[in-house]
Amino acid sequence: MFKISLRLSAALCGAALMLCCSHFANAKLQSERPAPRTVMGKASTYNPLRSDDSTAGGLKTASGENYNPVDWTAAIQTALRGLFKGIKFGKAYRPAFALVEGNKRSAVVRINDVGPLKPGRIIDLNERAMRYFDPAMTRGVVAIKITPLKGSPAPGPVNGRATAPAGAKAG
Repeated sequence: MFKISLRLSAALCGAALMLCCSHFANAKLQSERPAPRTVMGKASTYNPLRSDDSTAGGLKTASGENYNPVDWTAAIQTALRGLFKGIKFGKAYRPAFALVEGNKRSAVVRINDVGPLKPGRIIDLNERAMRYFDPAMTRGVVAIKITPLKGSPAPGPVNGRATAPAGAKAG
């Protein structure tokens, strides 16, 4: 009987050890996987130049630039800054670019601000970029997909393609 309980306890210890090792190995593999490169969510617009937009920040963006409604720019949600590796604001501003896709259209925007200040949104597009996705500006919110881009692609529409423009690589 002592032999059986010794064998049983040895088997249980071995099984527990294997289970523990496989758990930690799986946890290590999961931590080494890259973060998702595309985020889906909702986009809204902001324009601090309009007096009726009380949720917009000031005229200065986080990059130190003045807000410009005719540039192809956007404010990324603070929690998503890690998706854009190396994005810096203020005096150390280093631009980041994103491919934004929604309503069967694609455009490249330059991330130059943080936000959005409206709950439930992952990006605020400036007025020009939002008019591209919502020409009459009647929706206010558009379902979009954001993909970080490497390099310095030219901001603006992407000729109906749902892929990165020439000269840009998906982040």
